[in-house]
Amino acid sequence: MIISNLDKAKVLTQALPYIQQYNKKTIVVKYGGNAMINEKLKEAVISDLILLSHAGINVVLVHGGGPEITDMMKKLNIEAKFINGLRYTDEETIDIVQMVLAGKTNKDLVNLIGLRGGSAVGLSGLDGGMIKARKLIDSAGENDYGYVGEITDINIKPVEDLLEKGYIPVVATIAQATDREYKFKIEADKAGIGRKRSGVYNINADTAACEIAVKLKAEKLILLTDVKGVMTDIKDQDTLIPVVKIAEVADLKQKGVITGGMLPKVDCCVASIEGGVNRTHIIDGRIQHSILIELLSDEGIGTMFIR
Repeated sequence: MIISNLDKAKVLTQALPYIQQYNKKTIVVKYGGNAMINEKLKEAVISDLILLSHAGINVVLVHGGGPEITDMMKKLNIEAKFINGLRYTDEETIDIVQMVLAGKTNKDLVNLIGLRGGSAVGLSGLDGGMIKARKLIDSAGENDYGYVGEITDINIKPVEDLLEKGYIPVVATIAQATDREYKFKIEADKAGIGRKRSGVYNINADTAACEIAVKLKAEKLILLTDVKGVMTDIKDQDTLIPVVKIAEVADLKQKGVITGGMLPKVDCCVASIEGGVNRTHIIDGRIQHSILIELLSDEGIGTMFIR
């Protein structure tokens, strides 16, 4: 499809008020799914982030890396195991998670942003003790997830320092064990009732993005997913709900509209707004330039959550 110069000008004119509105504001993007493994989609996401950054918007990219972790485990002949949608993370797996997330995946994204004319710095939750966590405990006491953690604290200063200097922080979602918990494990090791470990936890990327957005008092949190958004009928793309008030979420859950893998994402959106984030969005990362369409157009593209 060929777009005329007039149409291009109209698009830019429509985007201008939004660019002005978000100038100097902070937007946190959680990056995962097909948008992370499809090269064309990856290029589109990166170019969107660079454009927003050059337009004077503070951009923070929080990423997972599930497919990359699974691929590395296959290469090492280690079977991936999931419990309730969470990757079971034993001592061997947490080493792979740290190597892939904070290493190759994170630095590949930083490099790609640089190659496309942006400026980024890679971080993980270990840097500056940015993300602290304790072991995730199954509320029913039925499952042990291994070294999967729940966040106890965020030190947001490393991210703020990079934003102040004009960089895009790229955050890998692994966390440092709390001092109290790590001390306990060291004592257990000495007593011969524990095993040596690094004090690192695997963290859900949606949850980490939510916590970071709240700490930054972000204008928006955007979750890139592999679905169009919240739909009344998952099989009918035309049933997308463009706007959801957080007071409506409980009713949508009760009616079975919000179920399965959408539940934790919606819970993150609600928690972000309750924590002070102005707007949250669940959008389809399989659509090229979905971030720009959602942020800089009148129509939008996914589901927006409001207070």
